Amino acid sequence: MTKDLRIVFMGTPDFAVPTLQTLVEHKYTIVAVITAPDKPAGRGQKIQQSPVKEYAVSQGIPVLQPTNLKSEAFLEELRSYKANLQIVVAFRMLPEVVWAMPELGSFNIHASLLPQYRGAAPINWAIINGEKETGVTSFFLKHEIDTGDLIFQERVPILEEDDFGSLYEKLKYEGAKLALRTVQAIERDEVQPRPQVVSAETKHAPKIFKDTCEINWNQPAQQVRNFIRGLSPYPAAWTKLNGKAFKLFKVEALPNTAYELEPGQVQTDNKTFLHIQTASGAIAVHDLQMEGKKRMPVADLLRGYNFNT
Repeated sequence: MTKDLRIVFMGTPDFAVPTLQTLVEHKYTIVAVITAPDKPAGRGQKIQQSPVKEYAVSQGIPVLQPTNLKSEAFLEELRSYKANLQIVVAFRMLPEVVWAMPELGSFNIHASLLPQYRGAAPINWAIINGEKETGVTSFFLKHEIDTGDLIFQERVPILEEDDFGSLYEKLKYEGAKLALRTVQAIERDEVQPRPQVVSAETKHAPKIFKDTCEINWNQPAQQVRNFIRGLSPYPAAWTKLNGKAFKLFKVEALPNTAYELEPGQVQTDNKTFLHIQTASGAIAVHDLQMEGKKRMPVADLLRGYNFNT
């Protein structure tokens, strides 16, 4: 027997938009969307709507933007939509009074193969740790974040040329497909959730801060490269060279290149190449951004900046 679904969707960034769009295009009834409040952004500090809100408004879907998910006014409004399923993609942690509200539960799409990489930055950490595979998971919400019973998983290879930006794009569309598959299974009452099994090998994905993004040159070249690509293009790995801060975006590991330099020191002809010594081998920098400047290829930077001065 198929269920008549009334869905509340919760999400904020563009990562969540393909999932919402897929559900709309498959004619599911989205009774309301919950997203973050509008906030100032950019140099002009103009008030901006979240990508999820922009799409929801374009489709005529009611939008709720609570600052307090436990406020009685919000809860009353949420109940009024009589949803029997909630779907969460890239949203904040929900109180039990919210996630337990619909009779069919609330499920989340997470950008890893849970229980691996629970936490706020699963895509970044999978690349930083040199993983060859990741994926997306649908799971039912419960008290502790990212710990609920698993519904479905889809595996996605991490290619050598992938960085955070390219893997993010792949996973947001894989997540949309997985969400649709999950909704269809719930609709047909064919879901068989299974508990997550944690082991000593389970890795975590804590939130990333600016200090987290500083490059440690006392590591081998490939490890440094994984760190840089795991943070590229955003929030970007950074280091100090010649007393100035640089963000590094595209680099190449040169594990067999050895200079008589300390880790973090520079070898360059000041024309075409910039190499930085690591604990083992060197890193060739191809794309970077000096403080106060825009991102550019290394040869463009070297036309106007000399590392030996």
